[in-house]
This record gives sequence, structure tokens and C-alpha cells, in this order.
Amino acid sequence: MMLLSSANNTGSDIVQAVHFYKMVGQEERRLIGNLYVAQSVKVRLNRGETRSVKIGRGVRQGCCLSPILFNLYSEYLTKEALEGLGDFKIGGQIIHTVKYADDLVLLAKVEKVLQDMIDELIEIGRCYGMEMNVEKTKVMRISRQPFPVKMIRDQKQLENVESFKYLGSILTNDGRCTCEIKCRIAMAKAAFNKKRALFTSTLDLELRKKLVKCYVWSIALYGAETWTLRAVDQKHLESFEM
Repeated sequence: MMLLSSANNTGSDIVQAVHFYKMVGQEERRLIGNLYVAQSVKVRLNRGETRSVKIGRGVRQGCCLSPILFNLYSEYLTKEALEGLGDFKIGGQIIHTVKYADDLVLLAKVEKVLQDMIDELIEIGRCYGMEMNVEKTKVMRISRQPFPVKMIRDQKQLENVESFKYLGSILTNDGRCTCEIKCRIAMAKAAFNKKRALFTSTLDLELRKKLVKCYVWSIALYGAETWTLRAVDQKHLESFEM
């Protein structure tokens, strides 16, 4: 089962963030804190700038420190909230979350375990000054029989979805890759049509082959390492190739 939550994490910078936190001392932490005290912002328009507006919380847009501080904050939140929880294992190791962009996915095999993880994340999140957005939180069961999952938050049933996009790939509740493959083929066809004049020009054939691999097949086969191909999926790809 997967829960799409509105918590904020970016997995690529977490190691850097933790290293940064351990590396700096009390003086540096105080300096960083002072950088964000009494923040204000103005919006530049054609006729000039707006009045100054104070920022109560959050990090500064465009600051190179902002993503590191942001990831550090959210990583410690999830680590504290989910310690000792979870039953989803890969290679003998419990995997609690899948993080991407500013979203968080919770993983569990049993509904009760997932509900406990949600409750704990909400409780600890409030201590960090963060709230889970119910409207943006979805739940999906990946199974051969994907019947709805009953997850409660503030006496509200979380919405069940049949698919969601993760790192550009479409994951569906039946665990198959047909939808993702069809979507990839459509995107690759569009890329081909945009450069049809180039591909059908008088350029050297070998050069045109390289261009097709670069501009078309790179799109069609994005994430192909994770696909579980069935006979019907393979026929779709072969038809597109022809």
C-alpha cells in the first residue's frame, strides 16, 4: 500500500543535509538562524515594487542554503515519527518512505500499520509546526484485487486513487506497466513528429539514427529498467518501433 502525503522532502540532498548539520558548530547554526530572522519580501512589477511583506515561516526562495535546511528539517521529522514502525521490506531492510520533490510516500503491507504511521507522522509533525493536508493526501493499494483502503484522518476518509505519477513514471493499483508504456509511446510519437523534418531530411542515415535514439527512444524508454513486460506490452513497443 502507498500513501501520498503532502509532507516535504527531497531525497537527493538528504545526505548532504545531515552531513551539513553535523559539520557546522553552534556559532554557524546561530548565524544561519539570524539569516532567517525577520524576513521580508517585495514583488517587482512593471510599475515598481510592492510594499514589504513579512514572512512568518519558511526558507528563502533562491537561497542555496534553503533546500539543504528544508531537507534536514523534514528528514529529522520523518525519522523521529517513523522510528520502530513499518512492515514493508526490501532486501531484508524496512522501507518506511519514498521521498521526491516536496512530497512523501508512506509504504506498508497492512492497513493498521499504515494508519499507525499516519497518526504518528501527524502527531510529530505538529511538534515541528507542520500539518498534513487532507485534501492533497491520497491512498492507493497495489494488488491483484485493489479494493479501497480505509484510512482516516480527522474523521475523514482519505481519497483512494487508481494511479499516481512518481519521478515521471505512472504507477497503477494493478502493478502493471501498460499505462506507463502507452503514455511513453505517445510522448515519443509527439517528439518524433516535432522533428519529423529533421529525421526525414537528406542527412546521413547513421546520423539520423543517432538523432532518433537521442530525441525519441530516450523518451520512450525512460524508466524501462523498472518495467515488467507482458506479451501485449511488448507488442505495443514493437508496433511503435516499426
